[in-house]
Amino acid sequence: MKIILKIFDNLESYLCRALLVTFVTLLFVQILARELFGYSITWSEELSVYLFVWFVFLGSSYAAKLSAHNRVTFQYKWIPDKLSTFLELLSDVIWVSFNSYFIYISYDFVFNRMNLFWKSQTLGVPMKYIYLILPIAFTLMTIRILQVNYLKFIKGVEVIDPESQEMNELINTDISEDINQQTDNKTVEESALEMEKKS
Repeated sequence: MKIILKIFDNLESYLCRALLVTFVTLLFVQILARELFGYSITWSEELSVYLFVWFVFLGSSYAAKLSAHNRVTFQYKWIPDKLSTFLELLSDVIWVSFNSYFIYISYDFVFNRMNLFWKSQTLGVPMKYIYLILPIAFTLMTIRILQVNYLKFIKGVEVIDPESQEMNELINTDISEDINQQTDNKTVEESALEMEKKS
């Protein structure tokens, strides 16, 4: 059970890595074939585009898991903590509502409105399978938003996106280095004063 939970918890990460490796390799092989052998692999570019689209949508779900989506948060510094927490939660409720509606629309589009005979030009794959990423990605994104809010508000775990965490570490490192340098300077000055007194 723990293995299944670990796989699900890192699902988007694993899929994004696999997709990235695959479409970059396809593009590289296509460039080599065209430049060195004068031969173009007709289906590779289209497949790379579709893999990239899947990569982007799954990446947005992964960003939601890391709480790394762009947010306007500067105004929270000027209002009380309880109100900023409430507004952040409200914005996530609106986000989940939008996602839920989009899941419904995309599911209806893919399974009810899309013609089964719409196929990609070179691959010949039904477009239904390409557009299937829409309900999948928005469902995963909704789960990740709920997961982050559960960790924040129920478990009390602070979820910080990697970029902000790195920035905080850099700021703290700079501050500690400044304090150490000031302490070293004071020590040097004190040593100089003691030497003057002795002489």
